[in-house]
Amino acid sequence: MARTISPSRKTVITILAWAIGLMMFFPILWTILTSFKTEAEAIASPPFFIAFEWTLENYFEVQARSNYFRHFANSVVISFGSTILGLLIAIPGAWAMAFVPGKRTNNLLVWMLSTKMLPPVGVLIPIYLIFRDTGLLDTRTGLVIVLTLINLPIIIWMLYTYFKEIPGEILEAARMDGATLRAEIIHVLTPMALPGIASTLLLNVILAWNEAFWTLNLTAAKAAPLTAFIASYSSPEGLFYAKLSAASTMAIAPILILGWFSQKQLVRGLTFGAVK
Repeated sequence: MARTISPSRKTVITILAWAIGLMMFFPILWTILTSFKTEAEAIASPPFFIAFEWTLENYFEVQARSNYFRHFANSVVISFGSTILGLLIAIPGAWAMAFVPGKRTNNLLVWMLSTKMLPPVGVLIPIYLIFRDTGLLDTRTGLVIVLTLINLPIIIWMLYTYFKEIPGEILEAARMDGATLRAEIIHVLTPMALPGIASTLLLNVILAWNEAFWTLNLTAAKAAPLTAFIASYSSPEGLFYAKLSAASTMAIAPILILGWFSQKQLVRGLTFGAVK
């Protein structure tokens, strides 16, 4: 029997959820508002919230100073390329862990996830030297490879949880009908887990888009994504908050728009298999 929630409790929960949501969104809103201020208004005390002279000068100056669209193209290629490559590797791996009997699957999953606890700076020097000697330094290909390896444990872990919710009898029936391993994964497993795969793709695109450590250390100019684009506005002369806010807004706008239009698919994927 479903538990009923009183109207007063529902109202309190709704207000609390909106308060937490607004608290989390406020820094983004403040960054967007600051991008339309002059430098003097950006550092004014007390600060101006809405009553200021709105200007697009910061956006024009940011675009004149650096090629935004080149950085944007690099971010798109790197984030989507690393995520798609990761899915191609992770889907067969997660299938094996979910449907091939084995006593050490949980230990392997925990070990894979534990690799995310390693401080990236601990392996920066060897990876930098390898990239320098192989010609992958400051290339999109190099960043796609390193971000794929970084996010691969998360991709496999997420896909494993989604695949475990699919009845194994369906795959057994496909084998009895003569399906090969390749056909089983592509034509049976993947369509059934599509919501989970879509949510995994979206989350890892966001992770790759926001990755700063590796993109700042393994790029110089040619393959620099939007994270490097933002970092370029920190100079020895100081921080120009209005211009930095404009650059930040231009960098986060694409991923905010993507998240807004894909929120239903994201929620559906994250709750995939939660209700039976």
